[in-house]
Amino acid sequence: MDNLPLLTLGGTLLAGLLAVVGVHSYAAGRAQQKALVARMTRAGHVPAAGGRRRRFAGLDRRLRTTKPGRRIERKLAVTGLDVTPAEYVVYALATLLALYLTVAAVFAPFFGVLAALAGLWGADAFLNWQRQRRTEAFINQLPELTRVLANATQAGLALRTAIAMAADELDDPAGEELRKVADQLAVGHSLDDALGDLADRLPSRELVVLVTTLVLSNRAGGQVVSSLRNLTGTLDERKETRREVTTLLSQVKVTAFALPLLGLGFLLMINGMNPGALDKMTGSFVGQVGSVIAFALYTAGFVIIRRLSRVRF
Repeated sequence: MDNLPLLTLGGTLLAGLLAVVGVHSYAAGRAQQKALVARMTRAGHVPAAGGRRRRFAGLDRRLRTTKPGRRIERKLAVTGLDVTPAEYVVYALATLLALYLTVAAVFAPFFGVLAALAGLWGADAFLNWQRQRRTEAFINQLPELTRVLANATQAGLALRTAIAMAADELDDPAGEELRKVADQLAVGHSLDDALGDLADRLPSRELVVLVTTLVLSNRAGGQVVSSLRNLTGTLDERKETRREVTTLLSQVKVTAFALPLLGLGFLLMINGMNPGALDKMTGSFVGQVGSVIAFALYTAGFVIIRRLSRVRF
């Protein structure tokens, strides 16, 4: 009984020591978890946890288990849009409903149905346009990217280190895409696979040439610096050529959008001169068939003009 105070003091000190060690281990584990989540988020393997609050979480979980949901998720991953598949689907459906109500009120209910169908196609076309827009922005940064990689490799840095350094120096979308490549390399992916994923996300001939140059240089060695220097000059010339071609074809692109707008203007003119004419026209089967044919012809004209003005570099 005389040693009871000493035993109590010793037990208290031991418990305090264990508590300090436990808190330190917990803090270290949380820091490692946050670092891993941040790395996997940048690599695109998990959705971003920070920032704004995600909506429709339950619908998003169920949607990701379906084939259309996974397709939407893959498309959203390459567009740079900060939305989940469920948010995209809900916003698209709300837009289609608003489009139907607006067109049905201005023209006729039958045209509202056609507008909703066109909006359904436009929702998918918007993702393709956003991906193309992001790809174009990345292509415009390729000369600067090759210049940074050439300088880094000339200074004696490894290609993996040069990619990580370029990710920190370049603006988005090149910086974000290179961070994904650097994070994939950090978790054990090979350089061929990481760069191949980059070429799949942003398909372009310029990027394929750059990826092929880096992969071959990494496999067989060789003068990677001189190859990157030559590629930088070539990419600068292609960038100027793309800019000139885009300027020359701007009038043709405006014509493609003006063609269907003229059709809508004619419908508004007819309905303004004779109120209710569109309701009478679409009230019969012949009128509906004629409206569908006219709608298809305007769509075909838009697509044909866009195809004729498309130039492959």
